[in-house]
Amino acid sequence: MAITLKDAHAQFTQYLESRKRARATVVAYSKDIEQVVMFISATGKKTIEEITRDELDAFLKKLASDGYTPKSVSRKINSIKTFFRFMKASGIITSDPAIEIEHPKYEIKPPRILSKIEYRALRDTCRGDLRIYAIVELFLQTGIRIGELANLTTEDVKSDTLHIAEQEGHIERNVPLNKAAKDALDRYLEIRKSSNSEQSKALFITKTGRPLLIRNIRTAIDRYFRIAGIENAKVNDLRHTFIAHHLMAGTPITTLSKLVGHKRLSTTERYLELIKDQKTDNVKLDEL
Repeated sequence: MAITLKDAHAQFTQYLESRKRARATVVAYSKDIEQVVMFISATGKKTIEEITRDELDAFLKKLASDGYTPKSVSRKINSIKTFFRFMKASGIITSDPAIEIEHPKYEIKPPRILSKIEYRALRDTCRGDLRIYAIVELFLQTGIRIGELANLTTEDVKSDTLHIAEQEGHIERNVPLNKAAKDALDRYLEIRKSSNSEQSKALFITKTGRPLLIRNIRTAIDRYFRIAGIENAKVNDLRHTFIAHHLMAGTPITTLSKLVGHKRLSTTERYLELIKDQKTDNVKLDEL
C-alpha cells in the first residue's frame, strides 16, 4: 500500500524520537522534511514512492533562489538523506532518490576563542547580575553545554562538583566546581532563596520562579556581549574558550575530553589546531 507524504513524515519523526535523538535534532529534521513534503505536495504528488531526484533537485534549487546559505542547504540535505535512508531501510521505497545528492561546499568557521581580556570584560559587565554572572562562570569554569546548564536542578549542585545528567545522547558526568564557580553559585543561590522559587527545582529560574529557558540564556548573554564590546561571539564560544585555554594550560586532552563530555577524543583534538601557535601559563581553574 502506498504511503502518503504526510504519513511518511510522521513515521520519520517517530523513528527519530525512538532513537532518542536530541530534541533539537528531532525538531530540526522534522521541520526540514515537512518543508520538502509541502514543496512536493504542491507539484501534485501525494505518495513517497512518487518522489524522484528531479523533485529533490527542484527543492534544493528553490532553497538557493530563496537565499538559503550553502551551510543551511547542506543541513537540509542531511535531513533529506536521513529521511530517505530510513524509508528504504523500512521497505517503504525500493530506491533512494537522495543517495547521489552532493553537499554544497562552504567554509567552516573555526570556534571563536575569547581572549583573557574579553572574558574578563564579560565577567565585569555582568557582575552585578548574580544569576547571569553565575551562568557565565559555569560556562567558563566547567565547559558545560547550554542545554546541560538549562537542565540543571538545585540537587545537581554538590559541595565541590556539579552533576550533569544524561540527556539527549550526552553522557552523565560529574565536573569539579572550583572556587570561582562555587562562589558565583553560592551568591546566586542566596538570592534564589528569597525569590519565588518553590515552583521549580530548576537551578536557574526567572523572577516568577519558572525555569530559565535556553533562549532566555542566549538572549541575556548576547546582551552582555554587546555591552562588553565583544563582537562576533556566541554563548557556545564560552565552552570553546574553556576547552582551548585548558589545552593551552597543559590540561591532559583525555582528562579534558571527559570533563566536557565529548564522546570521541578526536572532537577535543580538533582544538589543538586552533591553539598550536599560542601559549599560556599553567593556570589553575580558578584563574581562568
